[in-house]
Amino acid sequence: MAKVPAAAVAAGGLVGGYSVARFTKKRPLGGIALAAAGAVAARQWHRDAGPKAAAGLSAAYVAAFAGSHPLARKVGAWPAVLTVAAGVALASVAVTRRSR
Repeated sequence: MAKVPAAAVAAGGLVGGYSVARFTKKRPLGGIALAAAGAVAARQWHRDAGPKAAAGLSAAYVAAFAGSHPLARKVGAWPAVLTVAAGVALASVAVTRRSR
């Protein structure tokens, strides 16, 4: 089975978590999707780049989620979510490539 890159898992978790929350109108379900993807990404980051990188990227993932809320007031919900998802994906690629 092909491995999905951690960058895609993390970005998908942010976008997917928001989508689930928005379309089901149940924020806790979105939180579950967000947390599940974050856990999978963190595990991959740990395996690919080590514990320090995993901790830093996990913190960036949580910060992106939190930061999307005030950003959404300025640019709208979808642009904010897509922006932070792209930021986390880029950070993930940069850190995991550097550790190789």
